[in-house]
Amino acid sequence: MTDEQITILYIDDEPHNLTAFKAAFRREYTIFIAESAAEGRKILDNNDIHILITDQRMPNITGIEFLESILEIHPNPIRMLLTGYADISAVIDAINKGQVYRYISKPWDEQELRQNIKNGYDVYMLRKKNKQLTEDLASANDQLEFLLRQKLLS
Repeated sequence: MTDEQITILYIDDEPHNLTAFKAAFRREYTIFIAESAAEGRKILDNNDIHILITDQRMPNITGIEFLESILEIHPNPIRMLLTGYADISAVIDAINKGQVYRYISKPWDEQELRQNIKNGYDVYMLRKKNKQLTEDLASANDQLEFLLRQKLLS
């Protein structure tokens, strides 16, 4: 992996789920927890979050609606949806609207969730590296175009 500490935001309206999650993973990751979408948005605005895990069924907004609402401002975190309800239309919406990387059932299996976090972080880092390589290639292309124009003008 890397020396960088993986940062996770877990949003759930049930405080005991937040407590259990933090207790299970706090030694391995930097954990942020939020009891509402509004609280989660504030944490996202003020921290570099790698993995975003949200409950599907919350008051006022579903997990999918929340994920969809933050895509433009916070496109980078890897999104996971956690729910105790198996609803195929929610799964489809999660993938299509919220760009969800994984759909995880409650109660979660700690080892499976840990592996999903690791895999999600790997995807996060690959996307970050890909973005940097694309920017470097565009810059090199601009420099080459400039040099070719200079050569044609001389």
